[in-house]
Order: sequence, then structure tokens, then C-alpha cells
Amino acid sequence: MTETQNRKPLRHRLTTRLWHWINALCLLVLIMSGLTIFNAHPRLYWGEYGANDDYAWAAVGSSQTIGYVRVGETKIDTTGFIGNWRDSEGKVQTWAFPGWATIPSYYSLAEGRRWHFFFAWIFSFGLAFFMIRSLFNRHVQKDLHITRAEWRPSHIWRDVKNHMRLRFHTPGAVNIYNSLQKISYVVVIFILLPLMIFTGLAMSPAMDANWPLLTDIFGGRQSARSLHFIGMFVLLLFFMVHMMTLLLAGPLKQTWAMIAGGKREGDGDA
Repeated sequence: MTETQNRKPLRHRLTTRLWHWINALCLLVLIMSGLTIFNAHPRLYWGEYGANDDYAWAAVGSSQTIGYVRVGETKIDTTGFIGNWRDSEGKVQTWAFPGWATIPSYYSLAEGRRWHFFFAWIFSFGLAFFMIRSLFNRHVQKDLHITRAEWRPSHIWRDVKNHMRLRFHTPGAVNIYNSLQKISYVVVIFILLPLMIFTGLAMSPAMDANWPLLTDIFGGRQSARSLHFIGMFVLLLFFMVHMMTLLLAGPLKQTWAMIAGGKREGDGDA
């Protein structure tokens, strides 16, 4: 066999790897700069309008003595962490989120927006390119297609139990995503990420003036803002679960595979 014939196909295609790492950088910057923007008005509403005198379904309260997060009528004391915290010089600050969690690390709405919008465009074009490329290399059909059998509650429950036992792959099929992975990736890539893009556009005054239908779809600019932040926290949850499973499955091997491509085990063996 020739050297080319002996080569095993890569587990992760180049476009997938590039999109993965660009996405990781973009999401980190977008979340941290988004928290800077949120610090300007740490309250969330439903509908078209919202101001200090209106009821907020979620808010971060801050003063020189306490900090708290309120969701509905439930209030959680976050003094020392959110709403009321100390900077590197030991001074009490009353922004919603502390400087270590924001870009820039000091409060600047203008700079936070510049960072956010710049990386939002990179993120949006990257997602569009990934989706178009996936149509040509059949990444979705080959790796993410969810079969009828995988939608069965019994099949999903079996994968849940396997995850609880730290069994993430079927023996002999380590390159195949299980049903939970497929469902989560499809929901994030084709529902949650586009939702983040379109709710972000719906908050723009320019988009509201030119495409008012987009704002109407989400029930108003404030509703779009609420959905945007809910989506952000869902992405954070997805990231934490992703990192936890990465650590449990072997972080060095899995991370290197996403950098170098990895090899599909069992393919091309003589």
C-alpha cells in the first residue's frame, strides 16, 4: 500500500478545527464584553421598553454594603462576588460584574461595545462559513445526523446512564457521537448560536429601524435582550459540561485531536 493509502482519515476536519478554536476565542470575548455592556444597565425586561421604574424580571442589585441577584421574586445574596466586590486595590466597587469577568476590565460601555461588535462579526461569518462548508463535506449528515432510533426515549435514557457511568462512547465506535452529543451539538450550532446572532441584531436601533419585523419576532427589543442573555448563560452551561466531559474523557488526547486532527481509530487498518 502507498503512504497515502496507509493514512487514516482525520477525526476532525481542518474547517471543523479552525471553526472550533475561532469560536472559542469569539465566545470568550463576546461573553466578557457582553457583561461590560450589561453593567451599564443590569436589569432585564420583557416587551419593547424597559427602564429603572419598570418591573425587571431579573436584576443585579448593588450598593456600598450589599450585592444581590434577583430572578422574579427570588433574591440571592452575592455580596463580595456580584454587585458588590473589591478590586485589586481593595476598594469596594458596585458594578454588576467584577473587572476580572469583563472586557475591558474597567467600566467603559463604548469600549465594551467595540469589542463585542468586532468579534460578533467574526463569529457570525465563521458560523455561516461552517454551515456552508458542512453542506459540501457532509459533516452534518455523516457525524451529526440523528436517526429515528436515537430519538427513542429508551435510547436517550441509555446514553444518560452511560454518561453517569463515565462511558461516553460505545466500544469500537469512539469516533461516533452518541445521541446526547448529537442533540446538544445540533441544538447549539443550528438553534442557539443563530438565536444569539438574531437577538443581537434585534437590539440594534439601526436594525430596528430597517427591519422592524426582526424585533417583532422576539416580542420587542427588551425581550430580544432577555433572550440574548438567557442564551449566553445556556452557552456557559454547555461550555462547563463540555469541559467536564473533556476532563473525564482524557483532556490531553482530546485537545490534541482538536488541534492536529486526530485519527479515526479502525479506519484504514491493513
